[in-house]
Amino acid sequence: MRFLIIGGSGFLGAELARQCSTARHEVAATYLTRPGETTGVEWLPLDVRRREDVAALIAAFRPEAVINTASRSADWTTTATGAVNVALATSATGGRLVHVSSDAVFSGAAIHYDETCVPDPITPYGAAKAAAETAVNAIAPTAVIARTSLIIGDGGSPHEALVHSLATGKGRGVLFTDDMRCPVHVADLAAALLELAASEYHGIHHVAGSDAVSRYELGRLIARRDGLDPDRLPSGRRADTNAPGPIDVRLECGMTQQRLRTTLRGARQFLA
Repeated sequence: MRFLIIGGSGFLGAELARQCSTARHEVAATYLTRPGETTGVEWLPLDVRRREDVAALIAAFRPEAVINTASRSADWTTTATGAVNVALATSATGGRLVHVSSDAVFSGAAIHYDETCVPDPITPYGAAKAAAETAVNAIAPTAVIARTSLIIGDGGSPHEALVHSLATGKGRGVLFTDDMRCPVHVADLAAALLELAASEYHGIHHVAGSDAVSRYELGRLIARRDGLDPDRLPSGRRADTNAPGPIDVRLECGMTQQRLRTTLRGARQFLA
């Protein structure tokens, strides 16, 4: 299969490119500032904010499937407008689109959210992700919109880096005990997205881990796995701060998991 990974030099994009290459798919991946290091991948520079550049690249490569992982928390144009540009270009060439979204589209008021729940974001990033979902659904109704949660790996994610800095005393901050999410391993997420890309499914899918854990519990699990002292991790409550964002958001993935061969493991399992 001929894949194009938008944002291929990012944490998730790099894993998608690696799995595509390992499976001997024909794959290209885009980057904004520097290419990734995965061999067997054609690395292409792209700024998703430039509609004409997105259209030209996708028209030239003509992928059978596009997986869009590109977003920036403080950049509406990349997260929302970029998603529009990718959806328009993919639809114009008849390709299949998988758009990666986030649990940030929810406020946390309901705590549990399945694939039928309507976004109610309370942060600019969540609003940009919700706008992207709406646009992708309108432009490419056969696309998959895959909402996910905290993405963890084997040492390469931002949250793992934060835990290491806090546990070794090199960083400052706290891990919240009341901030609940459903972390997913990057390898599970990538495998699930590739499955969905090759399927005939469309619409909203939730692709997150099976365990709801706090950021503090997640940090302790990471510290133990990596031989660090979990008791050195500072803790606090998001409810006692002015930190923006939802407190407790748990993605229910039952419908999606029934459609997948890939098991979406919980953090207590993949960090054991």
